[in-house]
Amino acid sequence: MSEWPQGSTGDRSGRYGRGSGSPDPEGARAMPQVRRAAPGAGGPYNEPPLPPDLSPHGTIPRQQASQGYDDDDGGYNTGQVYGRGNGGPGGGDPYGPGGPGPRPVRPKNWKRRITIGLVTLVVLLLAIGIGTYIWADSKLRNEVDLSKVEDRPGGGKGTNYLIVGSDSREGMSDEDKKKLHTGSAEGRRTDSMILLHVGENGNTMVSLPRDSWVTIPAFTGSESGRRIPAGQNKLNASFSSEGPSLLVRTIEYNTGLKIDHYAEIGFDGFASLVDGVGGVDIDIPQDMKDKKSGNDLKKGKQTLNGQQALAFVRQRYGLAGGDLDRTKNQQKFLSALANKAASPGTVMNPFKLYPTMGAGLDNLVVDKDMSLWDVKDMFFAMKSVSGGDGKQMNMPISNPGLATSKGSAVQWDMAKVKQLMGELKNDETVTVSSN
Repeated sequence: MSEWPQGSTGDRSGRYGRGSGSPDPEGARAMPQVRRAAPGAGGPYNEPPLPPDLSPHGTIPRQQASQGYDDDDGGYNTGQVYGRGNGGPGGGDPYGPGGPGPRPVRPKNWKRRITIGLVTLVVLLLAIGIGTYIWADSKLRNEVDLSKVEDRPGGGKGTNYLIVGSDSREGMSDEDKKKLHTGSAEGRRTDSMILLHVGENGNTMVSLPRDSWVTIPAFTGSESGRRIPAGQNKLNASFSSEGPSLLVRTIEYNTGLKIDHYAEIGFDGFASLVDGVGGVDIDIPQDMKDKKSGNDLKKGKQTLNGQQALAFVRQRYGLAGGDLDRTKNQQKFLSALANKAASPGTVMNPFKLYPTMGAGLDNLVVDKDMSLWDVKDMFFAMKSVSGGDGKQMNMPISNPGLATSKGSAVQWDMAKVKQLMGELKNDETVTVSSN
């Protein structure tokens, strides 16, 4: 019987690997099991925690270890998989057999998050817009019924607005009347009348002097029901006697131009609207002072508040052209006001937009068919005129001091008026001059 010398490998050394100092045959010896101790436990086989990307041998990434690769230290593979397992007995070790292993890091879906954020923003803005529209629409005073106007002319191209500034003192206290120098006259009269034509060939603002000598046509009173005969009088008299309906009827009768929409604002509403936009910048052509209107302004560029603005557009005494110069100042200021009200600084700023809309709509009287979109179009048209995309003029005049039974009046140049109204009705470029 042959015996293997202790420590000798003979010619079978490749079968068992390295030699052994034990007298027992290699096949009788078991491979030592390397066990991990619980954290903090003692013992010769305690090992420090492994980084999550290393195998138990500390040299091979865990993915490779799970595929059964040997390490480069000449170690061996026991066949165990050190990757993510399905669990089982003794599977408490996250890196050992049966352990769950680390969870894969999933890339964040930024595209989906951005889409959700944008959709949320759009829905929010839509809700705010709808809410604002409902709120503003509830404030619009659709009080004028143009269907009561008799014998109306045929419509033309474009849209015609009649913008009226009245001396109505509705809702004003005695203190307000004193502050704004409005007086305490009963009833209401017009302080300004502007015909605004909106069309494809530029917008046109035409001021109608309130002392214009016109024919007031026969009319059935809206309240009394009695028939009012036709007669000659100042344009303002039609408004004083029967309000907006007869005023529209008179303008249509004398011009042949159909009025599509009517808008009127009183003293207090005008001042509140100016204050709502934070004042209006305007260039005063000369020093102005008038005791009746309370106007006291120096020449040059400045910002007018509501009280100053009302005094500026009302002054007629002390001006070289009298009421004709006043109408020019009114057009100039209304264009500047519309430009400020429709500017991004007002529209995009809720702290200016809502006070402006509240002040304007609370005091703006319009016809029953006029919507918020029509109001918007009217303001933007006036803004475009102030920006040079349109024309500002007075009704052509032949005699500014016509002697009448009702005092001095303004006589229109009917040849030029007919030409001007024809150009507006056909939405043609205005070539007529008011001089």
